Amino acid sequence: MKKIQSVRGMPDVLPGVSGRWLWLERQAQDILAAWGYRQIRLPVLEHTGLFARSVGESTDIVAKEMYSFADRSGDSVTLRPEGTAGCVRACEEHGLLFNQTQRLWYAGPMFRYERPQKGRYRQFEQIGVECFGFEGPDIDAELIVMTAQLWRALGVADAVTLELNSLGSPEARAVYREALVAWLTPYRDDLDTDSQRRLLQNPLRIFDSKVPRTREIMAEAPLFADHLDDASKAHFEGLQALLEAAAVPFVVNPRIVRGLDYYSRTVFEWTTDRLGAQGTVCAGGRYDGLVAQLGGRPTPAVGFAMGLERVLLLAEAIGALPAELEREVDVYLLNLDDDQLPLTLALARELRAAVPGLRLQMHCGGGKPRARLKRADGSGAELALILGEEEVAAGTVAVKALRAGGEQRTLDRTALIETLRALVAGRADGRDCK
Repeated sequence: MKKIQSVRGMPDVLPGVSGRWLWLERQAQDILAAWGYRQIRLPVLEHTGLFARSVGESTDIVAKEMYSFADRSGDSVTLRPEGTAGCVRACEEHGLLFNQTQRLWYAGPMFRYERPQKGRYRQFEQIGVECFGFEGPDIDAELIVMTAQLWRALGVADAVTLELNSLGSPEARAVYREALVAWLTPYRDDLDTDSQRRLLQNPLRIFDSKVPRTREIMAEAPLFADHLDDASKAHFEGLQALLEAAAVPFVVNPRIVRGLDYYSRTVFEWTTDRLGAQGTVCAGGRYDGLVAQLGGRPTPAVGFAMGLERVLLLAEAIGALPAELEREVDVYLLNLDDDQLPLTLALARELRAAVPGLRLQMHCGGGKPRARLKRADGSGAELALILGEEEVAAGTVAVKALRAGGEQRTLDRTALIETLRALVAGRADGRDCK
């Protein structure tokens, strides 16, 4: 029979690699908690109309990339292609926005039917952050400064660049759209096919084209900055001043437009030149009109999302992944004879209780002593803890170093626990990184 394989563009994350994901997620969660952000958990399936109304029917996401289908009741539902719309829906549905401010984050898979390539998949993981009820540029600055702290924690700060732009108010955006269409119309036949379609539906997205001739044309297009309303201009200048005060370097990129219709005023991208075409690792901006657009009261809002696959690719590309992530087991506990199995189980329970954070794997499956020691070495553990007849009689444990010369010593319970605590503490602060 033909083997069943994963759906194209929806990769498995295998043991040996999953530790990297946990490392990234824990770093992000710790920083978000330290800044006062609370987690919200959202369904992966939403009514299709939510994304048509929020993301925009003319966007590539809604027009070409969504996984939508009719459920057994005949309702059209969609695997979420992004998280902001669902977060707004949840906050409005549960009354979290009326006379309140919110700082929220979520994590999980998103789904878009795109052409799979390195750093771009059909199922991909994101961490999203959303803030509601804040009008000024201070919250925009907070999000960016917080993200800069995450890059430092991950060791990738020197490999990313912050790019900023402002899309102004919806009214200013409409004026600019007309000016851009008028300017582009004489060049219509020179644009690529997708850009010709976008000229009538979503002309700002033409800035995202990768086609060389289209990019040449867009390089001379009128700038949004020349059409900003006064309030948006003051907001953008305020954001830049706050980032300068916080010593967060940035560049103003007037060509950033983002691919979703709901953005207004601030938009930003954290980009890198280390990943080829997939250079955006985190992006976001303001969407002050989205809550009202989905039926709620007018509520200022801003947020961002980062792609975990791309952040991990970047960390790997520049050598920022901690070496200790390659080791998923600290110690391997084995008995030389099955007669010691009850004592081994009791010792495993004792050590896990006495040494928080200890990653202990116990031997199962029997076998000769040589085979058991070989299994210990293959586990990747730093130490093997061995119980034989002599150790049981003396109330001790043999401790064999598996990665540093193979020395073996015998320790009583107190000395063993202190040794394991030192091992865990060294892993935590990187002392045992190879």
